Amino acid sequence: MTTDHRTTATQHHDDDLDTDVLVVGGGPAGLALALMLLRSGIRVTVLEKSTRLEREYRGEILQPGGQRILSTLGVLDAARAAGACELDGFQLVDRHRTLLDIDYRRLPAPFDHLLAMPQRHLLHALLSACHRLPGFHYLDGHRLSSLLGHQGRTTGAVAARLGRHRTVHAHVVVGADGRFSKTRTLAGIAAGRTDTFQHDVLWFKVDAPGRQTRHVRIHRTGASPVLVHDSHPDRLQIGWTLPHRSWPRIAERGIGEVKRELIAALPQFADLIDHSVTALSDLSLLDVFAGKAPHWVRDGLVLIGDSAHTHSPLGAQGINLALQDAAALHPVLVDALRDGDTTVQRLAPFVDARMPAVDAVMKMQEIQAKGMFGAGGPVADLLRSTAARVIRRTPLGVRITHRVAHGHPPVDVRTDLFTTAPADRAADMAHPKG
Repeated sequence: MTTDHRTTATQHHDDDLDTDVLVVGGGPAGLALALMLLRSGIRVTVLEKSTRLEREYRGEILQPGGQRILSTLGVLDAARAAGACELDGFQLVDRHRTLLDIDYRRLPAPFDHLLAMPQRHLLHALLSACHRLPGFHYLDGHRLSSLLGHQGRTTGAVAARLGRHRTVHAHVVVGADGRFSKTRTLAGIAAGRTDTFQHDVLWFKVDAPGRQTRHVRIHRTGASPVLVHDSHPDRLQIGWTLPHRSWPRIAERGIGEVKRELIAALPQFADLIDHSVTALSDLSLLDVFAGKAPHWVRDGLVLIGDSAHTHSPLGAQGINLALQDAAALHPVLVDALRDGDTTVQRLAPFVDARMPAVDAVMKMQEIQAKGMFGAGGPVADLLRSTAARVIRRTPLGVRITHRVAHGHPPVDVRTDLFTTAPADRAADMAHPKG
């Protein structure tokens, strides 16, 4: 066992699995990357600790840039058909005044909207597409136990399920396992957490037939702004912002007092909150923090998405950035694997391409948090109104909206690297899914 928790393994066993790329984490980024690599003729194994796609998940808004990537991969229509809500943009509302209105309908069609989609719909579409390609193994219900290493290089991992261990040998391991990444921890890489934001978010959903708003709205009502957006089917997802680490104290007051505060903040949805929120267990707390790991690549190892950089939910950037990471890493891995060189030097172009974009989003979210959640007053309201006029009425506003929606620079899928078409079931049998 080395200091970075990698185990040296040279012997093969009957249940060993050999692959080109092992992706740890079967979320949107991990499965999108797997699909791109499979289409490029690369063998991929995905290790996912859950056995269900129905797992609870709060971040479900797709920006136009993420939608474009998924459309290029041929999975967006199938995911949408399972159920989704189109949203026209972001609004900042102070009681009855709209202080800020970011209208996505000003963007070029067809990606001129946000899309609120249950994660299970997206995962099912991606996973189905992966299963139709040769060389794919999906190890669900498996937890990452340890990383394999040899002379400082990551060479695979050991997966555990129900007390049984399975070794996966790979040329590259990609950590796509989220903000509390086990891959990152086992590699001995720090999360780089910074408590930049002054709020946590308490999420819950309410049944709301016929009450959808077609917007992501931040309601400034008192000291704790509230986020609201449509959610499929016929629901609203609500995020109550609370002072950082204050929830345990608030929860001690009981569900009755919590509901009274929520209804005071959103009186227009009082009946929905009263009907849908019946216990503290109906509420889910998101510890909001920013984080950027100091290293995203090592010999044979890459971190993407929240494993590499964690963001506030403000601005709905998390899934977008993760999908862009996958699209940016895809050609880097194809080239490295083709040349048989997966050293940090060959993987570094991924970091060079994505680090500036991630830094820009982190800075933008800090500014957004101060502008949308900061103190009120005449001066602050004037600044918000000025920003609103710029975004709503000027070409600069369109450029700002495009940058938020598509990333800067936008990331496209390298379809010129695709060599493999979806296989029929007979071909799939030659490459069982594990």
